[in-house]
Amino acid sequence: MDKAALRRSLIDQRLNLPDRLQRADALQQVMRFWLIQRPDTVIGAYWPIKGEFDPLPALHRWKEDGELQGTPQRRRIGLPVIDKQRKTLSFHAWYPGCPMEEDAYGIPKPKDTETLTPTLLFVPCVGYAAGGYRLGYGGGFYDRTLAELQPKPFTVGLGYGCGYVDEFEPEPHDLPLDAILNDHGVVWPV
Repeated sequence: MDKAALRRSLIDQRLNLPDRLQRADALQQVMRFWLIQRPDTVIGAYWPIKGEFDPLPALHRWKEDGELQGTPQRRRIGLPVIDKQRKTLSFHAWYPGCPMEEDAYGIPKPKDTETLTPTLLFVPCVGYAAGGYRLGYGGGFYDRTLAELQPKPFTVGLGYGCGYVDEFEPEPHDLPLDAILNDHGVVWPV
């Protein structure tokens, strides 16, 4: 399987979804319901690029809901900041309106906010497969980060139904995610 060609095809398909807004609304709902049962107070996510699903509105609602319920520990959201030398990610506090700057890849990241350690990490999927395997952009940032993070966060892939890859052969370095959500619901574990 030519992973580079598969990535290009999946990204192109995602960018050209005629119903992407409806799919995004459905996935926002799936995420919000799924989060109700989670005990986490620090969640890592990502800034959406290339037509990715945007998890931040659902996470902001999760954060606000915790404040309304008087959750004992304040809920926090972290976005990735790239360590170019180690090619890993750290997560820095994000909130609507926080100062942002572009990273080396032109992706917005929080500027000068504190480092957080997420217990739950939402990961973007270019594609995904049975067994919880994710196809990313090929840089290996999440694989390297997850190999180092202690304690290891619960990992959840986010993508659209059209991102499912039927014939995917994971490589030895590919770590399966703990769960995958799409616009139809929970697709892993089934």
